[in-house]
Amino acid sequence: MSRRFAFHIGWLCVAAALVCMPARISGQAGKVSALPRTPDGHPDLHGYWTNATFTPLERPMALGTKEFYTEAEELEVERRLRLQDNSQAKDDVHYDNRTWQDEKYAKGISNRRTSMIFDPPDGRLPSLSAKGQQRLPEFAEAARRRAAAESAPSMNLAERCISWGTEGPPMIGATYNANLQIFQNEASVAILHEMIHSVRVIPLDGPPHLPDGIRQYGGDSRGHWEGNTLVVDSSNFTDRTTFRGSPSNTRQDIFTSHELHVVERFTPVNADTIAYRFTVDDPGTWTRSWSAELYMRKVQGPIFEYACHEGNYGLPNILAGARVQEKSAEAGSTKTGQ
Repeated sequence: MSRRFAFHIGWLCVAAALVCMPARISGQAGKVSALPRTPDGHPDLHGYWTNATFTPLERPMALGTKEFYTEAEELEVERRLRLQDNSQAKDDVHYDNRTWQDEKYAKGISNRRTSMIFDPPDGRLPSLSAKGQQRLPEFAEAARRRAAAESAPSMNLAERCISWGTEGPPMIGATYNANLQIFQNEASVAILHEMIHSVRVIPLDGPPHLPDGIRQYGGDSRGHWEGNTLVVDSSNFTDRTTFRGSPSNTRQDIFTSHELHVVERFTPVNADTIAYRFTVDDPGTWTRSWSAELYMRKVQGPIFEYACHEGNYGLPNILAGARVQEKSAEAGSTKTGQ
């Protein structure tokens, strides 16, 4: 829908000089014996990272409560999914997946997890609450209007280049360009995402959340340190806030309400890995809270501008194509009735 321009962002990451060997990690971060640190003593999160993964948000139902793969199972699942990722059908009239989506690094299974979600134990999203069920007709109508491409506002935020939905919180890797850059000082942490080039600024130990009447697509984030873990609390979302991961590993029909509350935990495992955990609580959508984890891996920068902007040429073309289809259908119906 948009072109990816090779425009250098211009910021350089801080090279990690210390490397420690992590213990085997099973849900919790391993022992951290040596980490790069900032002058104020906190772990240094500066640099380029990716949260690209084959691990699905929800666990395949056939796996039940199996939380981790064995090493052999992990290798086989990665092999199968990588083959699937590289098997674009010849009649799939679309951009070439390998040309468009390949990166210098390889995706894998995140910490051998069978799903990002580990709570509830079945690795699945909870049932919809009564409030969530009441919103289903609204969501279905929005999906119908989007499928019909009725107007620009009827398209989702990603198609309008406003928000890809992976920027978070919570942050779930995109189909491609699942890259981000973290900036850090004593007063704040900023996360720049390659997709739609959004930046989330997180004040540390600063003022309270915005007044309840002020709402934002990405919510309002406030952070603080708990030992080696950066904890980020986010609220003040809108009823239109959505988040999603890659269609290959995340349902695309997830919606949330203005009651959404997200707590994220960034815990360095070593100089090249961050264990990213988050808990989502939204009584307006689900019957209980749920928690998930994925790993962010350090990658070589720089990242480039994803030059997608609201009003780009792709959106008028989508709407114009839909109108042509409607006229064609009407003409066919008229001939049939004669």
